[in-house]
Amino acid sequence: MKILHTSDWHLGRSFHGVGMLRAQSEWLDRLVDCVVSEGVDAVLISGDVYDRALPAVDVVELLDRTLVRLTEAGARVIISSGNHDSAVRLGFASRLLERGGVHLRTRVEDLAAPVMLPLESGSQVAVYGVPYLEPRLVAESLGASGSGHVPVTTAALSRVREDLARRREEGTVHAVVMAHTFAGGGTPTDSERSLSVGGLDVVPLSVFEGFDYVALGHLHGRQELTREIRYSGSPLAYSFSEARQAKGVWMLTVGSAGISSIEPVSWPTSHRLAVLRGTLEDLLADQAHEHAETAYCHVTLTDAERPQRAMERLRSRFPLTVALAFDPEGGARAAVASYSERLAEARSDLEVCCGFLEHVRGRSANGTEEAALTEALEAVRLAEVSR
Repeated sequence: MKILHTSDWHLGRSFHGVGMLRAQSEWLDRLVDCVVSEGVDAVLISGDVYDRALPAVDVVELLDRTLVRLTEAGARVIISSGNHDSAVRLGFASRLLERGGVHLRTRVEDLAAPVMLPLESGSQVAVYGVPYLEPRLVAESLGASGSGHVPVTTAALSRVREDLARRREEGTVHAVVMAHTFAGGGTPTDSERSLSVGGLDVVPLSVFEGFDYVALGHLHGRQELTREIRYSGSPLAYSFSEARQAKGVWMLTVGSAGISSIEPVSWPTSHRLAVLRGTLEDLLADQAHEHAETAYCHVTLTDAERPQRAMERLRSRFPLTVALAFDPEGGARAAVASYSERLAEARSDLEVCCGFLEHVRGRSANGTEEAALTEALEAVRLAEVSR
């Protein structure tokens, strides 16, 4: 049996103001192709299917089409809700969808209701879908020892273990747990929404011990915490901190003895990112940056003085530049006092204006610029007097 682990689709997300639905649709096409070519039996989606609780109509339609195609390819689809999803909306019609091979796990009441996948040997794989558990809302119903993520997750998995123990008394059962949380040892990126204040409520890996595989969601980098505990990561890069990450899924092969292999699977996508740094002229001329001409770019300019029309000139070569920062070589800007400090020390309107110029571009106004500012200030004074 082959099981594919994915998560954090965030359908409907935008990237620096640019809609990503076309890129997401492209990635889902490749996902369906993989399920068909590899003969995948089950697809696990560990939360954050949508990017927001109330997704747009075209976003819902994309998920609908994808689920139809996956089930037509012969795969059963198991979805648990994440912190971006509305558990109620995502879980709508779950009992009806289950008849078509789509299994939704969005409620605490379903923690001990696994999806059972039969193996040819007569043994089974029990897939437990643990949705995102907001501690304030579910601690009491779970009988957790506290209201944080650790006690809530511990209580939820206790229910799972109790059910699994009963099933193992009756036969050979291999257990897979899906969970949407921040597990200890995971590496975050800039595109996740924090699950706790200060990041202190991290769930230790010991909480997940005893299962054949733990299919995690929430962190957007594909990563292996232990052989059995892994994040699949998001299918696409949703922040520039993910520019160098290898995106994709995990493919599990399961036999009568349990999981025999876990392999990364990736495919190319047109959504590419580039992080560039240098002077404007060097970036525009250097052929080493040719790969970035069709990628979304984050550019940091190191010119000693802020170039005029910087974004416009960058986009002449890198049309998908969406983020621009300035970090002058030699730390010139670090020596420039903050504008609020200059404003407090200024003794005239001219000093206020000149201080602003120096704060913005890292050098003081020259004689011509001072003369122009003086003329402009005098014109304003004359206009005030003539009123």
